[in-house]
Amino acid sequence: MPKRTRFTTWRPLATAATAALLATLLTPAAAQAAPRGSEPVYSYEKAIREAVWVDTGLDGDGDGKADRVAVDIVRPREPARQGRRIPVIMDASPYYSCCGRGNESQRKTYDANGDVVQMPLYYDNYFVPRGYAFVGVDLAGTNRSDGCDDVGGRSDVQSAKAVVDWLNGRAKAYTTRAGTTRARAAWTNGRTGMIGKSWDGTIANGVAATGVKGLKTIVPISAISSWYDYYFQQGAPLYDSGPEWLSDYVNSPDAREKCGAVQQKLVDGAPRTGDRTPLWTERDYVKAAKKVKASVFLIHGMQDLNVRMKHVGQWWDALAKHGVERKIWLSRTGHVDPFDFRRATWVDTLHRWFDHELMGYDNGIDREPMADIERRPDQWSTSKVWPPTGTRATTLRPGRGTQAGVGTLGLDRGHGTEDFTDDPKLSETDWAAQIDKPTPEKAGFVTGPLTRDLRLSGSSEATVTATPSTPTAHLSAVLVDVGPDTIRDYADAGEGITTLTNRTCWGASTAGDSSCFKEAKAKTADVDYTVVSRGWADLGNHASDGKGSPLTPGKRYTITLDLAATDHVVPKGHRLALIVAGTDRGLIDPPADTPKLALDLSRTSADVPFVGGPAAFARATAGAALTPPVAALLDGVREPRTTHRVPEGTQ
Repeated sequence: MPKRTRFTTWRPLATAATAALLATLLTPAAAQAAPRGSEPVYSYEKAIREAVWVDTGLDGDGDGKADRVAVDIVRPREPARQGRRIPVIMDASPYYSCCGRGNESQRKTYDANGDVVQMPLYYDNYFVPRGYAFVGVDLAGTNRSDGCDDVGGRSDVQSAKAVVDWLNGRAKAYTTRAGTTRARAAWTNGRTGMIGKSWDGTIANGVAATGVKGLKTIVPISAISSWYDYYFQQGAPLYDSGPEWLSDYVNSPDAREKCGAVQQKLVDGAPRTGDRTPLWTERDYVKAAKKVKASVFLIHGMQDLNVRMKHVGQWWDALAKHGVERKIWLSRTGHVDPFDFRRATWVDTLHRWFDHELMGYDNGIDREPMADIERRPDQWSTSKVWPPTGTRATTLRPGRGTQAGVGTLGLDRGHGTEDFTDDPKLSETDWAAQIDKPTPEKAGFVTGPLTRDLRLSGSSEATVTATPSTPTAHLSAVLVDVGPDTIRDYADAGEGITTLTNRTCWGASTAGDSSCFKEAKAKTADVDYTVVSRGWADLGNHASDGKGSPLTPGKRYTITLDLAATDHVVPKGHRLALIVAGTDRGLIDPPADTPKLALDLSRTSADVPFVGGPAAFARATAGAALTPPVAALLDGVREPRTTHRVPEGTQ
């Protein structure tokens, strides 16, 4: 269960301002009714716009001077005039100059004095009139900051942590990049919430994992929890490049000239062997979850093939273990911001979350269901806790069928072997499309049509025992819902959304910063199957997740693959399938060899978290007659798009 927030006794700034206004307009009885949220009572047009440079205490670019990161601030003028201190919403990003933020790729723009004119996204437009300051931080090495971007390492995290320290009076800042005039944050009470999508949300995770005082909440959207798991999974490489490419991509031209040493450290510390090194340990926020003091509101797409759902499962479980207050939204999209798939509900929910966490409003959001889950496009359900109470891992076992490679899936231990040969030209969509056909590149195992709905919730594991024919082999394990459905087309360029031309407005605007953004709607596909969870591994990592070794052809090995977290209901009449195969094209790189593998069914299984546990699976499969294999090719989404190298992706 989440721990409850202990409400403070200080009176929120917006509450005081709004209550004073209401008191002049309403009867005495009505005036005493306190508002349940902050209101847009301050001028956005007259807001203070300023820049400071915060000293990080590091010298990443090796120029003999401490790096300073640029911090652009938009804050309401009225509270400062009255001597009132306000909370901060912060987005620390490497993208403000190189690539842009949001669905419309907005970049920061500046006036002649160097103060921000356009702050990307709607956060400042919406929240500044409601009594918040918005702070946009350029990570070290990007845009107007000194230093070098080190892709989730000490420099990245310190870029934002130093700003939280400055907001709480513990760090130095200056009015210019190289000057000596100090800037102080006397206008804030230090209570800070961090938000951001992808790399930005990743930095929020990393800063929270330092336990820094003053950071009260984070809202990571599609965010990384361990950078090793962005580039590898259990030794299997997910990309054809390392973090040095990404650092070079976001560094400013000035930083590229100075950051050769940092680039080389990234190359040396991240070998393509897939072995865990100290570089990856530094960038693993999950191991530091016990330090997290901030509450966490996590949002992720269950079909995100860029920052994959493994990041959610391991981070969420670690936070739960340490009693962190948390909330979660899980959509059926890919790498998409909730502003583009559930806009009105999202803005309202985020508003209430920040009001509760940063301004102290008792608006009840902490007593609402912990999880919102998209079941079908734009159809949402809730769970009081997540995963739901009564969810238990159930061991499913593959068995031989009447044809080679077309087997059964149930509770009874199987016998014998199934063979398959890695084909790097094929992907999970090819395997699932031919689940009922004997094909040489996969081993598939399927239940009969379910007699009632069956819900998976949480992270799964697949234990695979296989004998390879070569010294290298990669494995994939995939859970598939086999049955007709209409889903978000996560393999499309929009990853489940279509951007429209009409705009809606969220907050106040100025001539240089509009609060109006293009609407989006669900992009759907009619399919015969849906991949609901995936996992990959290098079989050479059978003895250790952190280090691989060559295989002995003809020798049997056992490895347990982590399958990504999900929340999915397999409807009555559909079938649940487990597929074991080799290279998943577009999602992992192939091994050096092209192995044939013999799967030992008696030592292969999948532990799947069902709501209701083994009894629920038994009820749902009771009387489910196995259907004879069919020759028809099943329709699904297209093959996953070319692998992303940038966490932000296309959104």
